[in-house]
Amino acid sequence: MITPATRSDIPDLVQLINSAYRGESSKQGWTTEAHLIGGLRTDAEELGKIMEKPDSVLLKCTDETGTLIGCVRLKKQGEKMYLGMLTVLPALQARGTGKQLLQAAEDHARREGCRAIYMTVISVRTELIAWYERHGYRFTGETQPFEPNEKFEILQQPLDFMVLEKEIYTSMQ
Repeated sequence: MITPATRSDIPDLVQLINSAYRGESSKQGWTTEAHLIGGLRTDAEELGKIMEKPDSVLLKCTDETGTLIGCVRLKKQGEKMYLGMLTVLPALQARGTGKQLLQAAEDHARREGCRAIYMTVISVRTELIAWYERHGYRFTGETQPFEPNEKFEILQQPLDFMVLEKEIYTSMQ
């Protein structure tokens, strides 16, 4: 089930997101960044700030027992929706949950009247970029520097982002 997350979900979201991106547990899945970035991916303070922003939502995915197994961050920016922190519990990756979250994000963007969804992906994450491309996202030609959160991210090498985007159609079209 995919629903909007609330502040009471923050502790579980922090654990989920950090387990999928960084540290030993992240290596169980294919989306790990542990070989590129040390430290944490997020903390409760950062997630609280994200949830407080206007036009921003974190969608959570729970299994039949109510256990948190995935999430995605969305922020409306004009006619586009920014997508970030697409996360699936490492042990459950490659079973369709990410695809379900991506579809829920696109549906949310359509309901919000957006014409496109965009994201930034670390440029050396070729397998992740290929996954997004299989789902209709395309490189825009734009890159951005990766500026780590000095509070907890430690780069293992210089990194940059590629901006990927997918055109979507609102219900009004």
